[in-house]
Formats: sequence, C-alpha cells, structure tokens
Amino acid sequence: MMSMEATANHAMQDAVSKLLNGWSRDPGNVKEVFTELKEAISGKSGVELDFKPRPGVSYSLRGSVRKSREKEAALFVLIDIIDDDPDNRWLSVCFYEEKITDPKQAGQIVPAGILGVDGYCFDVFEYSESDLAYLRQRIDDAYEAT
Repeated sequence: MMSMEATANHAMQDAVSKLLNGWSRDPGNVKEVFTELKEAISGKSGVELDFKPRPGVSYSLRGSVRKSREKEAALFVLIDIIDDDPDNRWLSVCFYEEKITDPKQAGQIVPAGILGVDGYCFDVFEYSESDLAYLRQRIDDAYEAT
C-alpha cells in the first residue's frame, strides 16, 4: 500500500507525463528544456515537486525543499509552461529575487510576482544549451540559498 505522499507524487508524475506525451507541436524544442530543468530540480536532495495544471493558461511545476527543522517546504523555483497557444508553448522560469543573481541580466524583475514576493523570471522560447546552463546555475543558486 502506498503512502499518501507516494500516491500524490505518483499522480503528479502521471499528470506531467500526460502533458508531455500530448505535447506534439514544439517548434522551439521547449519541451526538452522543460524536461531537462525538471530533471535538474528533481535530482536535488530533499526536493518536493508540485504540479498545477491550468489548461489554456499554464502548467506550473514548483520545486520546494524542506530543511531539516522546517515544517513546510520552501519554494525555490517555478517553471510555468505558458499554454495560451498550445501550438507554440513557452516557459517562464521564476525565482525569488533574493535567492539568485542574474549576471547576464537575462531575467525580468517581477515585482510581487511570485506568491506576492519580488522575483526574477526568465522566458524560454527555444532550446539553447547556453541558456539551459544559465538556468541550471540559477536553480543551483536558489536551491542553495533556500
């Protein structure tokens, strides 16, 4: 018998798999960016993933980490698949402003944009190995700062 946490994780994985399997039109290869960032997040110790599907608006993957004495896991990254045009989806990868740096000034500051707190969001319209590496570093920074 699976625990409630394992059941919830299984349901989340099923929902993500269903989205990815149904994502056939991808001119910018954005699905690959999403998949690689999801793997980068889920490979970190203590990470909890949450998935909030809102078809026609966005699909939001949220990465949180629970430190040893905290009751609640702390959010450190949001990856939104923007679904306003299912034939041309794109990503918005967001972090709390105080958790990362942006030396390339590639992100956009979003006042009160992440659960009411200032953040940085990086828009991804096509696959780029250098942009992917930059986002992985931001994920590492945010994870370490959380």
